[in-house]
Amino acid sequence: MRSRVMALAVVMSLFVLFTAACGNGDGSGNTSASEGGVKKVAVDGSSTVFPIMEAIAEEYSAANPDVRATIGVSGTGGGFEKFIAGETDISNASRPITEEEKKALEEAGIKYTEFKVALDGLSVVVNKENDWVDQLSIEELKKMWTDSSDVKTWADVREGWPEEEIKFFSPGADSGTFDYFDEVVLGGEQIRKDAALSEDDNVLVQGVSGSKNGIGYFGFAYYLENKDSLKVVPIVNKKGKAVTPSQETIQSGEYEPLSRPLYIYVKNEALKDDAVYDFTTYTLENAGKMAEAVGYVALPDSVYDEQLKKIDKIAGK
Repeated sequence: MRSRVMALAVVMSLFVLFTAACGNGDGSGNTSASEGGVKKVAVDGSSTVFPIMEAIAEEYSAANPDVRATIGVSGTGGGFEKFIAGETDISNASRPITEEEKKALEEAGIKYTEFKVALDGLSVVVNKENDWVDQLSIEELKKMWTDSSDVKTWADVREGWPEEEIKFFSPGADSGTFDYFDEVVLGGEQIRKDAALSEDDNVLVQGVSGSKNGIGYFGFAYYLENKDSLKVVPIVNKKGKAVTPSQETIQSGEYEPLSRPLYIYVKNEALKDDAVYDFTTYTLENAGKMAEAVGYVALPDSVYDEQLKKIDKIAGK
């Protein structure tokens, strides 16, 4: 499924770029437009949120052939850049919006609303043949991943582990997953320079699965899709318990501090357009079901219900 998703993502990303010119260009309104009687809703952003939104868009388009939602994958940061430039109606994010991004939107005259769509557990993975890593603490992860680290081999991490050079694979700097890892694990320090960075999670999967000494991280759904070729690492939480990410431990909060919400950000003005309003409403009505279907974790129904009321208030319904 992952290869199909990423292939579709590339096509949709190009399509979003092509149709972006249909927007009003001043950043203040919605970018949805009608072409041949088909209304378009422009969505871009996080690769982590993409599987949820891609599944929603497929079902929505099947039921509503007069509206086409295009789902691009520019990473959380790249998605916000398009959102700020007035190229999209909705921005997917695997982290909260930053103060810098908030300021840029304010300067562009764009008002927006944040909605949570699901929960994710950032998953640390090693090669399937790795039979020595049984768990890792946040302190050990920081020791391994920061640029100031003197860790080169597994033996440098923990006594008794093999003296074999570690190969590091990380999401790229435009990724919200990278930002979250930077905040929670690196503490704002620079990531090590010998880490291989990619915005394509499939590249990270291939890197770790292709190297016995590989280690990487990405969203929980991508681990589930590749669990036959990867080994997920239990992470020690604040109570000192090593916890494996699962739908249960992510929803309960036991898998911390690597559990996180996933978001969409919607332009308030765009919600006054019937197509954007209807698609956003459909998204929140179905996000929980779709999140579970692609490997993430649904929020409580009450959260979606409250957010649906918020949409109606913004749209003046």
